Amino acid sequence: MRSTTFRRTGALVTAGAVAFAALAVNAGAAPAPIDRVLDQPTQGRAALGQIELDDVAQRNRLPEAQLLKTLASDKTAWLDTDGRLFFREPTAPAATRSELSPRWAKKAVAAAEGPAFELHSKPGANRVIYLDFDGHTITGTAWNTDGKPATVNVTPYDTDGNPAVFGTAEQDVVRDVWTRVAEDYAPFDVDVTTQAPPQAAIDRTDANDQQFGTRVLIDPDTWYESGCGCGGVAYIGVYDTPGNHDYYQPALVFTRGVGTGAKNLAEAASHEAGHNIGLGHDGTASQGYYEGHGAWAPIMGVGYYRGISQWSKGEYSGASNPEDDFAVAGSHGLPLRADDHGNGTSTATVLTIGTPIAGVSATADDVDVFRVEIGAAGNYTANATAAAIGGNLDIKLDLLNSAGTVVGTNNPAAGQTDAGTPTGLNAAITQNLQPGTYYLRVAGTGYGDPLSTGYTTYGSRGGFTLTVSKA
Repeated sequence: MRSTTFRRTGALVTAGAVAFAALAVNAGAAPAPIDRVLDQPTQGRAALGQIELDDVAQRNRLPEAQLLKTLASDKTAWLDTDGRLFFREPTAPAATRSELSPRWAKKAVAAAEGPAFELHSKPGANRVIYLDFDGHTITGTAWNTDGKPATVNVTPYDTDGNPAVFGTAEQDVVRDVWTRVAEDYAPFDVDVTTQAPPQAAIDRTDANDQQFGTRVLIDPDTWYESGCGCGGVAYIGVYDTPGNHDYYQPALVFTRGVGTGAKNLAEAASHEAGHNIGLGHDGTASQGYYEGHGAWAPIMGVGYYRGISQWSKGEYSGASNPEDDFAVAGSHGLPLRADDHGNGTSTATVLTIGTPIAGVSATADDVDVFRVEIGAAGNYTANATAAAIGGNLDIKLDLLNSAGTVVGTNNPAAGQTDAGTPTGLNAAITQNLQPGTYYLRVAGTGYGDPLSTGYTTYGSRGGFTLTVSKA
């Protein structure tokens, strides 16, 4: 069995008209109040006549105006008995729920063993997001009160009927999901991992504890999903909650609600973890969760149908939520990672011909510059590639001469082959060069019209690999 422990109030969910799979509850830094606000979980508009708005806003660490707008206009918004805000949200369409993953695993393994369960995006980081496919025991948490079972045993992710062993196809999904979620969180100083960390690395005991995070539990079969008919549950804004941190853990993704395929599981996992770091939903006046346009969608909307899903600050047409995702995450304990390469020719990182070098574009204005020495005249090709699976970074590549003048540039049009496969994120330059010093500049860029066909540079952040080779 693959388990540990956790604590308190869940909310059951019924399917609604909006298309994303996540039940989210908005929690404050303090333990849930002893006094109850409502006799039972109540839909937002109906709850407005029964609450003191200022009190409930304080309980949820929200401005009164924002809470009022949410309760009045969002049909999926509910308040639980303690006045905590949550959303009753439907499952993913059945047609999107499964897909093939690349083949990595070579053999089946018992329990959570092998390379698929030893993945880390940033080993040693003080923040963690643990993608738990291995089963878990939930007790003493928000998900165990108000008539819910005191203990819930979540079994491991399973698609072949044998939960005691992870087959090769199951391990492929684990790795694929991790790759996509790790890319979503690449700009942050956080280790996205499939390897179970010590509980102390997730829990936050007090305000001085600087090592903490969240568990996103992949849940195939518990009563939570069957009771709510939803795709996931998560509290909002609890990532850095001190003292009672594990009381609001874990976030859950239900395979019955979103399917067993890697793309949907990854979109839901990033979305649920996004609630933990304080993020609300990205929608429009007519859509609670924006489904995107072209090849793009916001992570806190619905990413199932688009090859490129990015963090957002509401720069698409009709956006209902202008919050700055990166700023909100930072205010809830998840900072951006430090710059890894120089931004100009004087601080450029040395790049050796034929040797790949990796980097991460972590801010909207981050540019990474590399110096390469050309010893013999000839044709050379520079390739800058985004993450091979679930890439978020749309790359613009520039070639500069020794004086810092741009002598070549490439920025292909972005798109998608299918909902799981973006195109046009990579960039390459082939040019005949004379001996001397040259520079390559990698930057994130937008594409098309962010209102209707594309996106800005805001969410174009993530990992890349740069290689120069002689033809």
